[in-house]
Amino acid sequence: MTLVSRRQMLKLFGASAAGAMAVPLISRAQSPGSFLNPLLIPPLEQGVMTQDEGGLTRRRFELTLQQGKTRFLPDTDTNTLGINGSYLGPTLRARRGDILDIQVNNRIGEESVLHWHGMHVPPRFDGGPMQSIADQGSWNPVFDVRQQAGTLWYHSHAMHKTGPQVYNGLAGMMILDDDVSDALDLPSRYGVDDIPLILRDKRFDRDGQFQYKSRYIDTMIGQHGNVMMVNGTISPFFDAVTDKLRLRILNGSNARMYNLAFQDGREFLQIASDGGLLAHPVALTRLLLMPGERAELVVDLSDGRPAVLRSQASENHFPEFSGAFSQGMKQMHAEEFDIIELRPRPQPERLPPIPESLVLLPLADASAATNTRRMVLNMGYGSRGGGSQGPAMGLRNGYGGGYGGGFFGINGRAMTMDYINERVRLGSIEIWEIFNATPMVHPFHIHGNQFRILDRNGAPPPAQEAGYKDTVHVHPRETVRVLMSFLDFADDMAPFMYHCHMLEHEDLGMMGQFLVTESGA
Repeated sequence: MTLVSRRQMLKLFGASAAGAMAVPLISRAQSPGSFLNPLLIPPLEQGVMTQDEGGLTRRRFELTLQQGKTRFLPDTDTNTLGINGSYLGPTLRARRGDILDIQVNNRIGEESVLHWHGMHVPPRFDGGPMQSIADQGSWNPVFDVRQQAGTLWYHSHAMHKTGPQVYNGLAGMMILDDDVSDALDLPSRYGVDDIPLILRDKRFDRDGQFQYKSRYIDTMIGQHGNVMMVNGTISPFFDAVTDKLRLRILNGSNARMYNLAFQDGREFLQIASDGGLLAHPVALTRLLLMPGERAELVVDLSDGRPAVLRSQASENHFPEFSGAFSQGMKQMHAEEFDIIELRPRPQPERLPPIPESLVLLPLADASAATNTRRMVLNMGYGSRGGGSQGPAMGLRNGYGGGYGGGFFGINGRAMTMDYINERVRLGSIEIWEIFNATPMVHPFHIHGNQFRILDRNGAPPPAQEAGYKDTVHVHPRETVRVLMSFLDFADDMAPFMYHCHMLEHEDLGMMGQFLVTESGA
């Protein structure tokens, strides 16, 4: 998993001119000005306003999943998947109160579907494996936007194929607006002072094609690459014309975590998490972002100096033992690399200060819960299934030993389409206790609604996690309690999903299904 150097990439792909080759991930800091490629900004799609037979206005989008070829490397076309284009999808923008009418056409040569990650929608329109779209087929979800402004995303969620389809490009960002966020005078000009950053790491073979799960370790710790991309751009820079930038950051990688900081140690403000704005801006110098998580940051460039966003090494207490699993975990936590350079222009436009108060967030009141569910994340560390409770409850009988392979599941059971793991009563408020019984950190995502984090091992969450979330990282031997509300969208047939958002783990079984019903049975 060693991150390749620029010189190695030049040698591998035969680039003749140093200036033509984009800089890949490296294990040392780059100097300001060495970033080579202007950041690509995904096209903004705001839909077409139409009226249905009843006279209701709808915001209609048409999204086509398609095969394509994309040039990331000099003189090389890489086979990719995209949405309305060769790689990734447009940024979809809508408002609270809109009725969204989305036509999804599948033209990739195999079944797929799009999941609206973070959206509060009826389960039959959620875009989980149950809504699979056959090749050459279409799907037309219609739902209204009931939640506050925020940065969400959409991506493939095909059963057993989410990992490769997302890795190859089936993903895009969603932005929701509302009257509250509009009134705050935050940076909001898309591509000018409000910048989408979709972080993804890739690994190329000698022919310039994406490598996916070409090594044993790619299953255990998830698919990691050695070339960093932002919005599909390698070695990107962004020329800022304003003294502040709002960065909407999505960890769209399959498995890589990012320990975000600026190379010069400058402070930044986090103003939003997965589900929208925080109550107050939180001043930080470092932020851990796991796959599926989003964060909105504001960085001040008024000092006139370039700001290099990078991922720093993170704390790692993983035990030493023989085998690729331990080595991979140690290396994953030790990696450091640059992501993007923000370049302020002379005499930038001065933007208003960020408000000290953003939105009113209701108290996350655990006493309102009437039920508690426990979710235990399991993965085998050897040839047998760590945590598996036998053929009726998993893939293997007995408890595994050793390290480096085996079973993936939740509560001892691997995901199967014909089994509903949990049934929830409509109108209930519940506490979900997520316990990580594995030796590595996992991002846990719950479909259908946003939740609030109550505590981590009994301690209140840090300020940047006090808002609405839909994905939460859980460290080894840690218990995270979240408060879930199930106040609408009952359906006896269509389930929601919950799963690890390391996509290789999800595809291999670390996922479950739950129904919200009138009776809870």
